[in-house]
Amino acid sequence: MNPIRYFLLTLALLSASVVAHADEIQVAVAANFTAPMKEIAAAFTKETGHQIKAAYGATGKFYAQIQNGAPFEILLAADDSTPAKLIKEGNAVADSQFTYAIGKLVLWSAKAGFVDAQGKVLTTGDFQKVAIANPKAAPYGAAALAVLKQQGLLDAVQPKFVTGENIAQTFQFVETGNAELGFIALAQVQKDSKLTHGSMWLIPAQLYPPILQDAVILNAGKEKPAVAALMTYLKGETAQAIIHSFGYDLK
Repeated sequence: MNPIRYFLLTLALLSASVVAHADEIQVAVAANFTAPMKEIAAAFTKETGHQIKAAYGATGKFYAQIQNGAPFEILLAADDSTPAKLIKEGNAVADSQFTYAIGKLVLWSAKAGFVDAQGKVLTTGDFQKVAIANPKAAPYGAAALAVLKQQGLLDAVQPKFVTGENIAQTFQFVETGNAELGFIALAQVQKDSKLTHGSMWLIPAQLYPPILQDAVILNAGKEKPAVAALMTYLKGETAQAIIHSFGYDLK
């Protein structure tokens, strides 16, 4: 056989083999991790052929859906307690939990110069509404409450709350002007160490409990090689570089 034809045939067979073994993974992803996950998914698919079908939302809501039989195979939570709880309750694989990112909380406004670098706007600023994610379902919302309590500002600020179902909706409230400022994830407004737009206070980490964002394999994915491949990929250099570029710390 002509060497060129042989090479092309071999390449075609290899490509067919990759496609034959490609799979689809159902992943529930904390809303704050939307942008990095989209980049990671594209890179992962390019390298492995596996497709990621991701849903983005509040960790607490995903927990309830998983309890009710939602067919997710991996959970990328915005905390470490929900994956641990799912393992304890028998809904996730023991020993599969790990921290894929450490989140950072910011006070942000879509208006340039509105939020100062020390967050004094909370006491001196003229604002009517401040957006916050539902603290019962979204860990970033719980972190925001902790900051306000620690600063002694909760009673003064709470009447101005506009509550988002998750951190993505919270961001939208501020982005569209329905709230002048809001507590969101740094990853939503930072790329490559630069603020994309608006103004913010990067809240000191000591003002709120660490936001350890953990991944876990759910029961539906425990026998699936593609699921194991994605979990390994999240720990690798490519994924970690993407995660870090959005402002997350790595454990």
